Amino acid sequence: MSPVQPATRRTTRLRLTVIAAAVSGLALAACSDTEENSANALVNAEQPIKLAQASLSDSATSETASTVEAPASEGSVDMEALMAEGPLPDIVIGDEDAPVTIVEYASMTCSHCRDFHENSYPALKEEYLDTGKAKLIVREFPFDPRALAAFMLARCAGDDAKRTAMVDVMFQQQSEWAYADNASAALLKIARLAGMSQDDFKACLNDTELQKKIVETQQRGENEFGVSATPTFFVNGDKYAGALSAEQMGAVIENHM
Repeated sequence: MSPVQPATRRTTRLRLTVIAAAVSGLALAACSDTEENSANALVNAEQPIKLAQASLSDSATSETASTVEAPASEGSVDMEALMAEGPLPDIVIGDEDAPVTIVEYASMTCSHCRDFHENSYPALKEEYLDTGKAKLIVREFPFDPRALAAFMLARCAGDDAKRTAMVDVMFQQQSEWAYADNASAALLKIARLAGMSQDDFKACLNDTELQKKIVETQQRGENEFGVSATPTFFVNGDKYAGALSAEQMGAVIENHM
């Protein structure tokens, strides 16, 4: 069974102890080829994990900037609460003083999140983030142990720029590690490209405090802001779910400027 489940399946919140144990197992599996330590066996253990992906808009790939209208928001949250200090420091992509703040809750194993980062993010970055019109914050909302492990490795990569780059690479190469029989080896290969040794890799995935903070970030998104699927965006507090096209996101940003 693939570690990425159908979008229709929804369960209760992540249970920290089960997920943490599986992620620690991924670190150990990188050092062994034995069946009992394989990443696939560890990740596919029965566990109550939230698995929900927001649906793509019907027009998400076909609009032009001149014709698209901003999708309706699904409600709003208090910006002060949304931007309050959480378990992990936010990493801002763009100008910290930009007038529009985009907070994205994403999972590394979410195909719709991958589609957004591959298809919409480059244009969004060029048009709005690099020009100081908007800033983007990607927050962790892991579906499963592999997503959690990928987020942990991104946080262990180094400075803010390296974390952002690692997130980009994880989405670009999602099919190579999220569906792999040996996720450990695939993730270790990516980690080495970021300059991490095998010892660094093991230490990162065995960091129980980091595991806890990432899961707490997911739980905060769910409990305080009503996140139930990924990707979910908050644009100056207004909520939008789904892998918005570049044109849709641009229209949303323009409405908030």
